[in-house]
Amino acid sequence: MTLTVAATNDWLRRFARSVDDNEQLLTDLDAAIGDADHGSNLRRGMLAVVEQLATEPAITIGDTLRGAGMTLISTVGGASGVLFGTLLLRMATLTGERTTATATEVIAALRDGLEGVRTRGHAELGDKTMVDVLAPTIDALDAAVTSGASLADAASTAAIAAQAARDATTALVARKGRASYLGDRSIGHVDPGAASTALLFAALAGALAEAAAVDA
Repeated sequence: MTLTVAATNDWLRRFARSVDDNEQLLTDLDAAIGDADHGSNLRRGMLAVVEQLATEPAITIGDTLRGAGMTLISTVGGASGVLFGTLLLRMATLTGERTTATATEVIAALRDGLEGVRTRGHAELGDKTMVDVLAPTIDALDAAVTSGASLADAASTAAIAAQAARDATTALVARKGRASYLGDRSIGHVDPGAASTALLFAALAGALAEAAAVDA
């Protein structure tokens, strides 16, 4: 199967609903090591994305992701808008004018998005950021596809990997952002950006599973 424009829209809408449902959790995680605004900021941005999707329907995957990325950057305060926006904008560049994207193309777009996040946030693996979920989750998606899994099944495997990677940030010392000021006191807390990134991959898995069911 492939990623379609409809599935991309569904992915973003599912992510928006998940952020809405988990706003308090994300805020509580951020309150422990940050500014206590990750949930509210990301919710505001994703509500704006849903509105933008409804009022400015796109006909390509690239246009869909580009519109969402620009909306997040313009409406979300703090680093999360810039980082999630950068992820989607870099994905948009690689998917371009496609109306469908193969598993290989989706993985390539995600990897380019990851590089954008790394560059913008000056973060690497182990810094206790969303990179600590993005990198291993994309690797898990790639490995599943390489082993012969469909894109939907691979995304389901990747979503599980994302949850494990999210939880693994608990043991890390934060080296970026406000959380880095805490030093060793940041140990024992899940990174809020890692948590929201795990929600992003769960939303992708849900959208692709729904698309696969419709196609069956």
